[in-house]
Amino acid sequence: MRNHSDTASVLIEALPYIREYAGKTVVIKYGGNAMIDEELKQAVMEDLLLLQLVGVRVVLVHGGGPDISRMLKQIGVESHFVKGLRYTDAETMEVVQMVLCGKVNKDLVAMLDGKGIGLSGLDGNLFLAAPHSDEEGTDFGQVGDIIQTDTGMIEELLAKGYIPVVSSVARGLDGKSYNINADTAAGKLAAALHAKKLILLTDVKGLLRDPSDESTLIDEVRVSQVPALIHDGILSGGMIPKVECCVEAVRQGVERANIQDGRVPHSILMELLSDEGVGTMFC
Repeated sequence: MRNHSDTASVLIEALPYIREYAGKTVVIKYGGNAMIDEELKQAVMEDLLLLQLVGVRVVLVHGGGPDISRMLKQIGVESHFVKGLRYTDAETMEVVQMVLCGKVNKDLVAMLDGKGIGLSGLDGNLFLAAPHSDEEGTDFGQVGDIIQTDTGMIEELLAKGYIPVVSSVARGLDGKSYNINADTAAGKLAAALHAKKLILLTDVKGLLRDPSDESTLIDEVRVSQVPALIHDGILSGGMIPKVECCVEAVRQGVERANIQDGRVPHSILMELLSDEGVGTMFC
């Protein structure tokens, strides 16, 4: 039987955070198991709707790697990765755009009870991109880096009480479509919107001092501490680009950025509306 005193305590604990975030913008990057597991997916959508109901301006940015790989396999095209990024030739880009801007995006919108509006970076020139490059001049195909963001359409939707759901595809300077890393897209959008908070949902608890021991979670990191974490080997591998995304967002005006475990139901509400919080916060 539900303890009404406990319920009241939870609501009272959430009240100052609701006041803090009401009218403010929160950008959430959605991916990993939270996007595959149906129960977790439902929990994420419930979190977004509750936040929108109490006056938080919520923007959801998503990728869809597993869905893209599945579709490519169905049509007999092998997925190929270069330095951790999906090599995106013209044929692959057609599939990326079809899956991200179509099925994945609209499936998420359908779960938001009429409050979601689906967009891609192609709509309203939201994202303008240049081909991704590195120091070695590696060819990544139609993988892009965002060089310009136009938030006009997003602002209009937020003002009307909608939750924009954004797929990470951009228009290139050459008129082509480009595949964009969803973490990067979320960070760029959060900065352009002057968001109060950026949340990256992942399949790990956060930044760990010992990757094999979840009890070594680092709760808070100053952006000035990141170079030392890389030097000491605490920050390595696939976590580096996620952390760099958070660091860039904070340096561009986002108040706080979080890397947190999307495998925990309602982790978004736990982070935003409770004393406990979850994951690793960058500030």
